[in-house]
Amino acid sequence: MIDLLKSCTLCPNFCKANRLNGENGICGALEQVRVAKAFLHQWEEPCISGDIGSGTVFFSGCTMKCVFCQNYKISQEMHGRNISVTRLSEIFLELQNQGACNINLVSPTPYVLHITEAVALARKSGLCIPIIYNTNGYETIETINLLKGTIDIYLPDIKYFFNSTSTKYSLCENYFSFASQTILEMVKQVGFPEFDENGMLLKGVLIRHMLLPGMFEESKKLLKWVKENIGNKIYISLMCQYTPMYKAKNLDDLNKKIEEVEYEALIDYFFEIGLENGFVQENNSADESYVPDFDLSGI
Repeated sequence: MIDLLKSCTLCPNFCKANRLNGENGICGALEQVRVAKAFLHQWEEPCISGDIGSGTVFFSGCTMKCVFCQNYKISQEMHGRNISVTRLSEIFLELQNQGACNINLVSPTPYVLHITEAVALARKSGLCIPIIYNTNGYETIETINLLKGTIDIYLPDIKYFFNSTSTKYSLCENYFSFASQTILEMVKQVGFPEFDENGMLLKGVLIRHMLLPGMFEESKKLLKWVKENIGNKIYISLMCQYTPMYKAKNLDDLNKKIEEVEYEALIDYFFEIGLENGFVQENNSADESYVPDFDLSGI
């Protein structure tokens, strides 16, 4: 299956880079897995982090080019270290041994083939906690289908409704067309969220949406689409953590935080249209201090 990297079409960019021959695609990835940090992450949703933390692996590279990316050092600048599939499987087991509630794969799309192999290896050696696919949502159905039997929990963003905004702020065409269809496929594959007796997520899809400055109406359209196409059994994490970082500091329309009244209005709209389940954030979550230090620890 690794031969798919000879002409990579794992994401909707379909750049067909020959990653086996030293040609990096739009995402920046080459043949080997590149990772920037692996640790117990305690700043995710309560049902993911729990008391001890989510066993989070931050991969280098990204299929999108968000001007406001808080993880730009790894997503755009490719900070990280190359490791083998065997080492990746060992990292999963090490995180489990540290008490991780799950294995949380952040920006995993370029490394789907490596991940499926690493999870299989780790499971043979005793890995038994849920595997989370933590993605920006810019996926193809074909790639999601490659993950059947590997992923327990899908944690996709749904960022944009309009092509004009996804292109302007993430250099990403037809974002909603791809994200909407792959989220439906994720739900079809693993279903709605299921929790254990302690409220920890075991299986299913949890959708994230972060409110961006000036995009309240776009957020409403996204929530309405979720309600009309998936229903009120789904869980949505409504996020207000936006902080101007990276290139956004130089853009007047993005160089500001979210107003509390606007976020509260979006929460009101969530319930108004009949959505029932989800998570919200405290306003103090919009702070650069919550961005991990990508110090290559744990790898």
